[in-house]
Amino acid sequence: MAHFAMFEGLVVDTRGQPVPVRYVGPDACYVVDDDGFLRHIDAALVDRQVLAAIKEQVDQHREIAVAGMLELLGQDDLFTKAALESSIDRIDQMAGQQPLPEEVRQWLGMLGFRIVIDEQGNVVEIQMPAGEVDEE
Repeated sequence: MAHFAMFEGLVVDTRGQPVPVRYVGPDACYVVDDDGFLRHIDAALVDRQVLAAIKEQVDQHREIAVAGMLELLGQDDLFTKAALESSIDRIDQMAGQQPLPEEVRQWLGMLGFRIVIDEQGNVVEIQMPAGEVDEE
């Protein structure tokens, strides 16, 4: 169980309705309205699925992603590259460790990032901002 929902405000149900986050004790849950029955879905279950999908996308363009992050950081040394590679390898294990900052979630929402889940908490679709990967 997670103590917070990483993607709060970015999750919608299959009808496009926003999915709020509620707490059952200390544990965060995404709450899906299933024809009046409120299904509480462990936030970590959904967050792990999303992080696994993001990791798969990053792995497809790993060299470009690492090079871009090194450039963004302004560092191109062996230790920073190893740390980034390790972080990419463990990205799908980040669920439940720390929430995305509110500003990041707002920014992602403005860019069109949305996570669509069904009544069981299965990620049906991840809508990401459109953009092409430039090989250069």
